[in-house]
Amino acid sequence: MTNAESVKPIASRHILRRIGAVLAGMVLIIILDIGLDVIMHATGIYPPWLQPMRTSLWLLAITYRTVDGIAGSYLTARLAPDRPLAHALILGAIGLVLSTVGALATWNKGPEFGPKWYPLALLLIALPCAWIGGTLRQRQLQRNSDG
Repeated sequence: MTNAESVKPIASRHILRRIGAVLAGMVLIIILDIGLDVIMHATGIYPPWLQPMRTSLWLLAITYRTVDGIAGSYLTARLAPDRPLAHALILGAIGLVLSTVGALATWNKGPEFGPKWYPLALLLIALPCAWIGGTLRQRQLQRNSDG
């Protein structure tokens, strides 16, 4: 086996780990967001599905989506084989794209889909959440290497 042939499996594993890290963060965010939405509706904190909500409840949703985005980005950075912040930012870019699609899909659907500022807020938090999650992991790694 040549040296080049032995590098291919390692490179393939790194690519799979990179993709897996981003997918794991995305799955965590989706599970947390939907899970919390279901709990909020089931407990009566939120009204029944597709009923208009007060502004304060939309702000609550943005709050936990922010925390979920940071947690998912941290997980992505934690699982990344290298460059944790870059992987977290890739997840943030995917979130930005998905939030854009969601905003376009719901823009003129009516109050049951939320106020117009809500999908814009989701767009605005995607990259900052990714940056925070990735930076938390980078700082953790730096502390571990310094100590």
